[in-house]
Amino acid sequence: MNDAVKYLGKQSAVPESPGEAVLDAVPDPHPDARYVVRFTAPEFTSLCPVTGQPDFARLVIDYVPAGRIVESKSLKLFLGSFRNHGAFHEDCTVTIAKRIVAAIGPDWLRIAGYWYPRGGIPIDVFYQTGEPPAGVWLPDPGVETYRGR
Repeated sequence: MNDAVKYLGKQSAVPESPGEAVLDAVPDPHPDARYVVRFTAPEFTSLCPVTGQPDFARLVIDYVPAGRIVESKSLKLFLGSFRNHGAFHEDCTVTIAKRIVAAIGPDWLRIAGYWYPRGGIPIDVFYQTGEPPAGVWLPDPGVETYRGR
């Protein structure tokens, strides 16, 4: 399998930008089962495209595989590539979703981006590819809405 993936089992630096990052797809080990895969990135970071200041988010990504799954090291490096990338919250969140869809063609995907307040206003961004499939257990993302302190 190592020949088919860019990062797994190899020493790898974080790509300079999301455009340089590769999302590796590997065969679904259980193509006969319907199940949800969840990735949670509690410390996602990007840059404000206007001020260059850091933005932080907690991302929750759920998908139902359709023959391929995302190799987790490649996802970690892909998400890390946003660290020095300037983009609005909406762009980061939806770009991540679209790249995963392009890489693995899941039956269904949703992403919840819970962004920490910027200018006193939290911006939460949600995207999904359609109705959740019947017959799979889909837990709540588990992130409370923002409450001022």
